[in-house]
Amino acid sequence: LTGVLDDCLCDIESIDDFNTFKIFPKIQKLQERDYFRYYKVNLKRPCPFWADDGHCSIKDCHVEPCPESKIPVGIKAGSSNKYSKAANNSKELEDCEQANKLGAVNSTLSNQSKEAFIDWARYDDSQDHFCELDDERSPDAQYVDLLLNPERYTGYKGPSAWRVWNSIYEENCFKPRSVYRPLNPLAPSRGGDDGESFYTWLEGLCLEKRVFYKLISGLHASINLHLCANYLLEETWGKPRWGPNVKEFTRRFDPAETKGEGPRRLKNLYFLYLIELRALSKVAPYFERAVVDLYTGNGHEDAESKALLLDIFRDTKSFHMHFDEKSMFAGDKKGAKSLKEEFRLHFKNISRIMDCVGCDKCRLWGKLQTQVLGTALKILFSEKEIQSLPENSPSKGFQLTRQEIVALVNAFGRLSTSIKELQNFKVLLQQTR
Repeated sequence: LTGVLDDCLCDIESIDDFNTFKIFPKIQKLQERDYFRYYKVNLKRPCPFWADDGHCSIKDCHVEPCPESKIPVGIKAGSSNKYSKAANNSKELEDCEQANKLGAVNSTLSNQSKEAFIDWARYDDSQDHFCELDDERSPDAQYVDLLLNPERYTGYKGPSAWRVWNSIYEENCFKPRSVYRPLNPLAPSRGGDDGESFYTWLEGLCLEKRVFYKLISGLHASINLHLCANYLLEETWGKPRWGPNVKEFTRRFDPAETKGEGPRRLKNLYFLYLIELRALSKVAPYFERAVVDLYTGNGHEDAESKALLLDIFRDTKSFHMHFDEKSMFAGDKKGAKSLKEEFRLHFKNISRIMDCVGCDKCRLWGKLQTQVLGTALKILFSEKEIQSLPENSPSKGFQLTRQEIVALVNAFGRLSTSIKELQNFKVLLQQTR
């Protein structure tokens, strides 16, 4: 992959260098901080679109709770919200212990703590939300330690997985039924059509709808890259060995294996990276205010976490080839408003489809990353509100919940990792030739 990306003035080599030398090392450290490692999610919401296919029984899809005592006191304290410092931070904070079972999702919250998160469940009614958010006060919502539940190959595949992706692409990407995606296993045989009719249709769309498709395709490519890079290579005597699977990567992305589709998917990954990078640079003023503490109960760690986050923001603002979101929804006001609302409803629908994923670990990361697509758009179209935020009081006009903040950092960390893993696969492929 080389050269300039479509629909923006940025080249792949610049993104590779920027990510490798500036973003990747710092975002990895930030994800290890307590504030960003615990994500609350409801993995028990029923699929709203079709009868449940049944859950994946593979052990790497498994969910197992982690003791409540291991959640940092500041995260579960009812006396503090995500902005304020609490007087009581004397309890020792501990990291969540390694799960007993391989790959188990570690989550917990006892009934007496359910009311602890009302402050974090407040949403700004004046904001448009681009995704369907879990009700954090639901008894089924649980905290998950993301570090103990890495996104990797679980064995979840086949008709159930294809049904989810097909529903996303076919029903939510502004696509007519008569136009079939390249390599869609559910499409009828198209003879000599190698997908060019799809791309002819795509080029005929307005910029906004092309961007929508590229965001979804980029997310799909990123998820597939994680599965290839963190693959179960062998399991002998109960000791699994995870690592990059070059054969699987080739099957999913090699031009010859995918009729040229693989490189297009990877370019969409870079495009998605640019969109989320732009969102981070735009939301920096929100976090630069003294009122935002990234509170966990450990004052020293909280200060270090914020310093590292602000350092990353400085890097994002220094990038000189950002995507220009002002080119979107720039037509007549009535048409732009209608298109933006259509955008928002499509994204909300996709976030609901994630409740149809049969593998809990796949569902966890799918929900987190689709939530961030919506959060990124919410940021990009709230520039004026962000610029006019009060310095020393809670936000009015624009607000992020702790959930959105945690998801934003972790999802961008996933994209940063994908691009880093792509560089690794390039080296591995050269070695095998």
